[in-house]
Amino acid sequence: MAPDRTRFVRSSGILLPVSCLPSPYGIGSLGKAARKWIDFLDEADQSFWQILPLGPTCYGNSPYQSPSAFAGNPSYIDLDTLYEEGLLKKAEFKDLNWSRTKKLIDYDTIGRKREGVLHKAFERFKGDDAIEAFKAQSPWAEEYALFMAIRESIGMLAWTDWDEPLRKRQKAALLSAGNELKEEVRFHIFMQYMFTRQWQALHAYANAKGVEIIGDIPIYIALDSADVWAEPGLFQLDKNSIPTGVAGCPPDSFSAKGQVWGNPLYDWKVMAKTGYDWWIRRLKHSFELFDALRIDHFRGLEDYYAIPYGAITAKDGKWKPGPGKDFISAVKAALPDRRVIAEDLGYLTESVKELVAFSGYPSMKVLQFAFDTRVTGEYRPFTYGKNSVVYPGTHDNDTLKGWCKAATEASVKKAMDYIGVDRVSELPAAMLRVTMQCNSDLAVILMQDWLGLGSEARINTPSTVCGRNWRWRLGENDLNNRLAASISHMTSLYGRSRSADGGET
Repeated sequence: MAPDRTRFVRSSGILLPVSCLPSPYGIGSLGKAARKWIDFLDEADQSFWQILPLGPTCYGNSPYQSPSAFAGNPSYIDLDTLYEEGLLKKAEFKDLNWSRTKKLIDYDTIGRKREGVLHKAFERFKGDDAIEAFKAQSPWAEEYALFMAIRESIGMLAWTDWDEPLRKRQKAALLSAGNELKEEVRFHIFMQYMFTRQWQALHAYANAKGVEIIGDIPIYIALDSADVWAEPGLFQLDKNSIPTGVAGCPPDSFSAKGQVWGNPLYDWKVMAKTGYDWWIRRLKHSFELFDALRIDHFRGLEDYYAIPYGAITAKDGKWKPGPGKDFISAVKAALPDRRVIAEDLGYLTESVKELVAFSGYPSMKVLQFAFDTRVTGEYRPFTYGKNSVVYPGTHDNDTLKGWCKAATEASVKKAMDYIGVDRVSELPAAMLRVTMQCNSDLAVILMQDWLGLGSEARINTPSTVCGRNWRWRLGENDLNNRLAASISHMTSLYGRSRSADGGET
């Protein structure tokens, strides 16, 4: 029987956002530090590097709220590489104070300084033919660049508040704006070209080392995005471009008010008539960047929670049917043999479980949920099937050390009893071992958990826009041979080594 190329073999990886990589310029980038990180993954015998969405960030600095479903984050462009290519002088970026603290990303400072530095590189760039070739290969780029140029020219005003000719995309208004903002449009295309070129080089470096990259796409996109502005008919908007409902999730044991994400909802009936063309384009683009892909909030494809626009809480939302099996069939027909991880966490009905099974995609298991007394459903490790991906916790969870201190006494006791440890201090390391032992084909562990860090290293706390969300950074001296050897040993011990045959597929 031919192997199922949509499945993972027994293996492991580490979750670390690009933003968290160490660099002297305030935020992770695609240069030497990223290659050093890949070298570490190789030495640690890891098969995968899982990242978070790569798009530009806006409100709250969340990678899950981006002005584009296709663009890359210009903040990740490596400045040293631009210097080596003769596009920057050292004095233009080396001596700038990129952050008020080395331990956390300072988005305000980066936002003020980086665009000016990149403008200097753009002014020296002479590769017009390369830009034109990139535009031909990236049909989304010019639309995105025009959107960003207009937005910046009027003080970052949301497109829903633009004057009607631009908001309604009247041809004369678009031509006028394109001519008036010609250089700024070209600057944004230049940044996307540089991002793409540097990412492709890093991706090739990773693959050459035997490391594959798992990307991540949010199911929803931001209202204030080039995508919604360019194709408003694909979304549930009224005649004034205001959403008739927004995305979120209902109240549960974690949040009495639920979560209001604020993203516009898709008009799935319209999308079905196009053969889900926008989604197919989005996924094809993603698979040009990554070797595998996690789709966030996969359960929203079966049915989704619609909250009235302007609601403060999610209490008055309603479940509505999503595209279900029709969507999955269209995706699999257009993109066969692609590895997709179905993020099926949250409130799971039998119909959601059926959709995940129909897709054949591996589901997600979070070890912390197995012991959290607030969680309903079965998450104990002995129930995990092979076709799944197990995490001790994700970017939305506390670190293991943090969880052991912050969880209820009953939850911690439940974990200690199940795993068989006598001291709370022993529990984080024991939970790591249980994760690697699991029957799940793929185990992915936060880098913070390998480092044994506490809640100070948490990436995100859902339903909050607190000062530490999305800001943690890996220290320059955190990666060393001893840690790599320790991870490699555990990887081999539990049959996840790249040198192993991986078991049945």
